[in-house]
Amino acid sequence: MTVEAFDDCPEPMNSAKRAYQASLKLGTTKGADRSRAVLAMAEALNNSLDDILEANTLDLEASREMAVPELILDWLKLTPSRLENTVEILQRLGELSDPLRKVRIADYQQEDSQSYLQLMPLGVIGFIYEAFPELGAIAAGFCLKTGNSVILKGSAEASHSNAIIAEVLQTAINEVGLPTGCIELVTTEHGTSLRDLVTQDQYLSLVIPYGRSSLIQQVVRQATCPVLKSAMGNCYLYWSLNGSLEMVRWMILDSHESEPDPVNAIEKVLIHRQALPSSLSVLWNSLTEKGFELKGDAELVEAFPQLQLAKEGEWETPYLNKTIAFKLVDSLDNAIAWINQYSSGHADSIVTDSYQESRQFALGVNSASTYINASPRFARNSSRGDAVFLGMSNQKGHRRGFISLETLTTVKHIIQGNGRF
Repeated sequence: MTVEAFDDCPEPMNSAKRAYQASLKLGTTKGADRSRAVLAMAEALNNSLDDILEANTLDLEASREMAVPELILDWLKLTPSRLENTVEILQRLGELSDPLRKVRIADYQQEDSQSYLQLMPLGVIGFIYEAFPELGAIAAGFCLKTGNSVILKGSAEASHSNAIIAEVLQTAINEVGLPTGCIELVTTEHGTSLRDLVTQDQYLSLVIPYGRSSLIQQVVRQATCPVLKSAMGNCYLYWSLNGSLEMVRWMILDSHESEPDPVNAIEKVLIHRQALPSSLSVLWNSLTEKGFELKGDAELVEAFPQLQLAKEGEWETPYLNKTIAFKLVDSLDNAIAWINQYSSGHADSIVTDSYQESRQFALGVNSASTYINASPRFARNSSRGDAVFLGMSNQKGHRRGFISLETLTTVKHIIQGNGRF
């Protein structure tokens, strides 16, 4: 790729250049300085809540006039609670130990030398997000904590919110002495298309898209640098004959509790064909009372008229709302095969009292995370240990599952000689 190719739209390239130069300095910055920057970002956000909420109101009003879907409006809406949660996440990140400089022994050792692996920053990370203004701040915190620069590109619906948040964060890191280009924001006002950003592979080390599957696939098709595919929705649950009704009910309800983005919400349920009709009726009634819309395959709809018929294409498509589709299967093998074909591949679960079934499911389902008699509910800021997450990934191969601090690092192979030659 050459510079001339972007002369008609230089802003993405200029942002990428600034971020790249900043990343070279940031990668050698002390962990204490990076932590101080993240804590400064948290404090700055906390001091700017009113300004951010005012900007968000402008985005919401404009989006309603443009008839933006309710789902996106919910993702776009900032509340004091959501912003306070963002501040808490940044504070938590700032207080964690430095994820860099950790040394691991290398398997391969050369003669008269010692080899080791050291965790290092990736460099420049592009974060492309649909609505969710607060996610830009959280992603920036993850990146700075791991010594990476970040280029933020939010959706046009959140333009005012994204701009004020980026301005607050940039001011905070400048005041603590970090390079200016550590946090860059590119917008549609700059004439920037998605392709303009994701083709800056000479500067970007990784792109992380966050939003609906249509956005993810667009980034994957256009990017010329590695993409970490985040995932949202279309998670499956298999209800074994050995599993309890109450466990199924609790897992479904709890998985939908995360807001504003219940990425691991159970949207499809596979039921063993020999399940008791009375148990199914109890489940239908319970979920309906909680405001869920229920669908089923043709066989279930015939037996239970209160269910709507799930169309063929729905089994591989996330609903991203309180809709659940149910399907009968003959066995655990059939359930695993169906999940591997139609699930989004990031978080699928089973309810069973059989250890053998749980092991077969955990090993057979080709998903990044499997849950056995446990709610797949996603939480960014876990109450336990160092567990803070940006999102979930269903990427095949490297770095599947939770997107953590270590996900945004790589290793450098260092060989230390003893002076002999």
